[in-house]
Amino acid sequence: MRVLVVEDFEVLARSIGTGLRREGMAVDVVLDGSDALDHLAVTRYDVVVLDRDLPGVHGDEVCRQIVAKRSNSRVLMLTAAGTVKDRVDGLGLGADDYLPKPFDFSELVARVRALGRRAAPATPPTLHAGDVTLDPGRRVAFRAGRRLELSPKEFAVLECLLAAGDRVVSAEELLERVWDEAADPFTTAVKTTIRRLRAKLGDPPLIHTIREAGYRIGDQ
Repeated sequence: MRVLVVEDFEVLARSIGTGLRREGMAVDVVLDGSDALDHLAVTRYDVVVLDRDLPGVHGDEVCRQIVAKRSNSRVLMLTAAGTVKDRVDGLGLGADDYLPKPFDFSELVARVRALGRRAAPATPPTLHAGDVTLDPGRRVAFRAGRRLELSPKEFAVLECLLAAGDRVVSAEELLERVWDEAADPFTTAVKTTIRRLRAKLGDPPLIHTIREAGYRIGDQ
């Protein structure tokens, strides 16, 4: 899942970004509305965690522009103002969900995951291919009943491949969905992660390289 965090209080913004990355999400963090719009113009985000009270371009305007462009990005609006009227106003702008500050981080994660499921084509709560099972909510994966000890990136790559079904997933798509904007487009991170993931999955091979196209999971 690709997430954009827009929050002008830098300590909170970085804290949210770090926490969501630990949950296996690819996260970009910006501190004002103008920078948020620049990022949204070039990157497809599943969820935008948006502080309403931003300097410069207000959070309300960022939300309006996301909605006006018919973006598939889902908006979770954050604000210190937590009255019913504030929530109604925020949802009226087109926000998909609203969370008043202060909030419990586990609730933020749950809401981001729920919105992420709505941003993408519907997928079952548990993903399967052959004898591999992955539960995104519990963050666990198994092969033939054996629990797989995966790093956050390995888990995210496996989740992307399983969610794609029979579709071939390019290295560029994996880089966009699993890594954040700091990733070097010429990096070998995708190949390295695929290699480690294959080793942990074991035999028979389940992840197949499709020449000049990408990767597919399932029977050959």
